[in-house]
Amino acid sequence: MRIIKSALGVLICFAIYFMRGKQGTPFYSALAVLWCIQNQTKNTVGNALQRTVGTGIGAAYGLAHILIKQKILVLGDSFFHYCIIALALIPIIYTTVVIKQKKASYFSCVVFLSIVVNHLMDENPYIFVANRTLDTLIGIFVGLVLNSVSIHGEYDRQTLFIADVDRAMDGLSAGLTPYSQIMIKNMLEKGMLLTFMTLRTPAGFLEGMPDIKPKLPIIAMDGAILYDINENKYPKVYVISAEHAGNIENFIRNRGFNIFTTVILEDVLIIYYDELKNTAEKDIYGKMHKSPYRNYLNKERPKDHPVVYMMCIDEIEKIEQLVRAIKKSDIYDELKILTYPSDDYEGYSYIKIYNKNASVQNMADYLKSITGSEETLTFGDNKRNKTDFCYTECDRIVRKLHRLFYFKRRESAVNDVNLLKLQ
Repeated sequence: MRIIKSALGVLICFAIYFMRGKQGTPFYSALAVLWCIQNQTKNTVGNALQRTVGTGIGAAYGLAHILIKQKILVLGDSFFHYCIIALALIPIIYTTVVIKQKKASYFSCVVFLSIVVNHLMDENPYIFVANRTLDTLIGIFVGLVLNSVSIHGEYDRQTLFIADVDRAMDGLSAGLTPYSQIMIKNMLEKGMLLTFMTLRTPAGFLEGMPDIKPKLPIIAMDGAILYDINENKYPKVYVISAEHAGNIENFIRNRGFNIFTTVILEDVLIIYYDELKNTAEKDIYGKMHKSPYRNYLNKERPKDHPVVYMMCIDEIEKIEQLVRAIKKSDIYDELKILTYPSDDYEGYSYIKIYNKNASVQNMADYLKSITGSEETLTFGDNKRNKTDFCYTECDRIVRKLHRLFYFKRRESAVNDVNLLKLQ
């Protein structure tokens, strides 16, 4: 759409040029509209502001230069004249710095040069500068209007959309492409109730999708927590009590395992760990502890801190034995255990331990209650969660989200979901 709108914007600028009786220069309108057409409305507004400020500064200096040149006719088309033009760029750029609009410096210089280099001396300087300014403002206006126009109809801002793109964040099945990121940003900007569910910690999600900032909290750690990216808070957490967590830690340590124990203390995520024993643990720590989103402490967890989740990684056979032992023991009560082989460390497997109430469904129900949504649609690029729509490629998930975001598609979308549920 950005490509189509860019071409359409230039065409409109040419049409306005003819409507004005071929007054002005449509070239400058076309440049402005091309600069203002962006993949997000907020970017268009920002670019339009920069272009407008730059146009004003460049036009003012350009007019001053022309008026001075008319008084000093000896300058003519000499090299000395062009030296003065080049030196004039210094105060122009400095002006943008003084008024704290440094990003407008380029446009200020472009407008100034377009005026002083192309000005014909027999023209009225005021009319000439006014036309150059108007040409640019026309392009800015056309760009703003085009980027604010939606050709899709009414948006669905009542349905809660939840997507799981863990495989894409891991770089599998084409990964998280620029197309997907731009489309997700656009839908979020337009008010889509979209969030994400992930097996990752909040830090893992932030590293996997650094440019995506959903307004709703994300469902992280397989439903153990809700994390509000914008506020850096955890509005809802399912924890294992401090006492129960101590029993689990003793049970696992007595069997020779190191535990990564995650707690949330005053909205700060802290990971306690013991001696690193195997290569997988050492490699994970080596990669993760450098992250600004994680806080690792090589010490015992304070006994009064409840736990969000515990994680061990070891050889597959050892992890399987540990899972069987936990399920036969007294500590298994009130727990949810997730175990799966590692994609990164061949021959190793993970075990993750949560409160038994930690689930994506519980967190989705909570999000429905705070958003007032009556319907939830779920999407995934893996089969870990039973989702309404499952595609291996993230781009296909995003295209489906895009189609379902519009009311004109809702009836067919609801039918698709009902059919899937019947199957």
